[in-house]
Amino acid sequence: MGDWWQRNIMEPGKLPLLLALAAFVLTFVITRAVTRLIRAGRGPFGNVESGGVHIHHVVPGIVLTVIGGFGAVAGGRNGFGSALAAVVFGIGAGLVLDEFALVLHLDDVYWTEAGRQSVEVVVVTAALVVLVLAGFTPFGVDGMSEDESQNRAGVIAAVAGNFFFSLLALAKGKTRLAVFGVIVPLVALIGAIRLARPGSPWARRCYGRRPRARAKSRLRAYRHDRRWSGPRRAFQDWIGGRPDPAPDHR
Repeated sequence: MGDWWQRNIMEPGKLPLLLALAAFVLTFVITRAVTRLIRAGRGPFGNVESGGVHIHHVVPGIVLTVIGGFGAVAGGRNGFGSALAAVVFGIGAGLVLDEFALVLHLDDVYWTEAGRQSVEVVVVTAALVVLVLAGFTPFGVDGMSEDESQNRAGVIAAVAGNFFFSLLALAKGKTRLAVFGVIVPLVALIGAIRLARPGSPWARRCYGRRPRARAKSRLRAYRHDRRWSGPRRAFQDWIGGRPDPAPDHR
């Protein structure tokens, strides 16, 4: 275990990524804790306003992300400057992605059902970075031997195949499998060979004249959502706080 940690996590080239991940996760946790206290009316915290305008934390997040990104490019991969830039970038990314849903919808949906998208994006981002730190590389070329890696045709085929499976899974509405399939070999293949979700581009194009496939797709999606939506929502509520109840328009 110690050798694996030293080889995959603590090697010099990965230290900035590790620092960025730690800053990213810590910033998200602290930000959520503060916003939940503000929502509950506890503690000394409050919303930041200027001239009657609510300044969301995505604004300083963008500034820090830009500073950290350019600082990382200018500072190289080693040294104190690289480490500092990684931390600044991680803090900025944590602030930005905590309000990902706000940016996506161009509306203050932080405490609504749509705001769950921010929590999901943060969790997925952190998981992907952990996989990269653990030694996985995009498009699944990390599992090749040295001889196979020197074979350009083999590398190109592996990258193209994994990328194709990821695109196919994405077209079938399997977004999470498509994203993780970019990092972990063959994960996207699971989404590529299974039935598409209803409403996905693949389902609209290929199931239009196949009522049995369309019905089976809807049934499978219903069973999957019924099984996993409850635990997923509970996990999101535990991390980010429960959204406000939807207004009753009756």
